[in-house]
Amino acid sequence: MLSLRYPLVLASGSPRRKQLMTDAGFSFAIETRPTDEFFPDDMPVNDVAEYLARHKAEQFRADLGNRIVLCADTVVILDNQILNKPLDEADARRMLQMLSGRTHRVRTGVCILAPETMISFTDETTVQFASLTDDEITYYIRECKPFDKAGSYGAQDFIGLVGIERLDGSFYTVMGLPTHLVYQALKPFSMPDRANE
Repeated sequence: MLSLRYPLVLASGSPRRKQLMTDAGFSFAIETRPTDEFFPDDMPVNDVAEYLARHKAEQFRADLGNRIVLCADTVVILDNQILNKPLDEADARRMLQMLSGRTHRVRTGVCILAPETMISFTDETTVQFASLTDDEITYYIRECKPFDKAGSYGAQDFIGLVGIERLDGSFYTVMGLPTHLVYQALKPFSMPDRANE
């Protein structure tokens, strides 16, 4: 468990990111700020998640003070196209039918804004889906309401439990935060270990 020199802010309303940071042993406050999630049309899809994470962090720069702000954004990529959060039930069904029986990529960009520095990085996981039936998709949308999730699914939900056949990369990146990389990135901001002095 890291003890940081500055208070840590998780700039996300995602309950999944909150749980992951808690399970990783961090103490933090949650603070979100309205941020548009638009990106240039000609931006390579591989750059989008990190770009949006940095954009979210910039909203805190003017009044950062002595704090560390952690921002993240997750995108699902299929056929070099980004599948965003679904607009409605029909859009969620469309995306899940597209993902069914195919391999896609999930990229989570992270930005850490701290006094006098900003760092950012991206992690990618490849996900192989089993073929999903219409009944499975209908059940998932009805029970789990995946309207706040990129690509219309959560790896920890029903669809992930029954549909993900294989992962190449971190499961937590698919959930929305590559905790192994976040932990290493925050280490330089940790307090000295007094027990070893």
